[in-house]
Amino acid sequence: MRQSVVEAGGMPTGSGETVPAAFRRLAGTRARRRLIAVTLLLGLVIAAAVTAVVRPADLTFAVLAEPVQILMSVTVPFLGALLAGDLRRKPRTARFTPTLLAAALFAAAVGVFGNLVCAAALVVAPSGAAPDAWRYAGAVAAGAVLVQVVAQLVGTALGVLVRRPVLACLGTIVLPLGLWALLGAVGPLRPAQTWLAPFASAHNLLSGPMSTLMWAQWLVVLMVWAVSLNAAGAARLTWHGPMGGPARAVLPGGGPA
Repeated sequence: MRQSVVEAGGMPTGSGETVPAAFRRLAGTRARRRLIAVTLLLGLVIAAAVTAVVRPADLTFAVLAEPVQILMSVTVPFLGALLAGDLRRKPRTARFTPTLLAAALFAAAVGVFGNLVCAAALVVAPSGAAPDAWRYAGAVAAGAVLVQVVAQLVGTALGVLVRRPVLACLGTIVLPLGLWALLGAVGPLRPAQTWLAPFASAHNLLSGPMSTLMWAQWLVVLMVWAVSLNAAGAARLTWHGPMGGPARAVLPGGGPA
């Protein structure tokens, strides 16, 4: 079993795994450390590029945050998919909760990193920034963390539900963007974009203060893409086991289901 984990690029896990142990798995291979580095570097590069091309009169925290956070959210769920995918290759029990918590906390940290990058870029912009550069910065910064966490939870769900890690990672891009494009291409379905597509929800979160309607739309996206999919992933671990046979999952309290 251990050999198959290494060949698949995964990390071995224990039935009593804790959140710190799941964090260690997050950066437990060279490929995963490189992916983390690429994600953070992407934020730096995009912030520098936006600062260079946007007119100073239009440069605000929100203008910087949207491309920085959206593009980092492309690679963040890859790590969630790989982290959760490790559970498919472990012996007959699986604790999904520590993996979910570690993945979500890492995603939140990426969101905070992106906020700091945007703030630094705004401060050191060589041509200056807009007079109201910091307008809605607090709301946008909080929204950025939520964007990364939801993206990451899509990754953890697909990491368990999809057998091949490469397909799980690709699914974190193809499925959300595919749904967004499909709904946008059909006129009568276009209003459903903000209710079902994570990309539309992320745009709202990164634009400033959210209305009650926008929060309701985000909650629907959260339930569909994060809660429901991860519940399906937990059920798969409970009833099918890592190799497709029956297995038991360990609940958050430590007892078998």
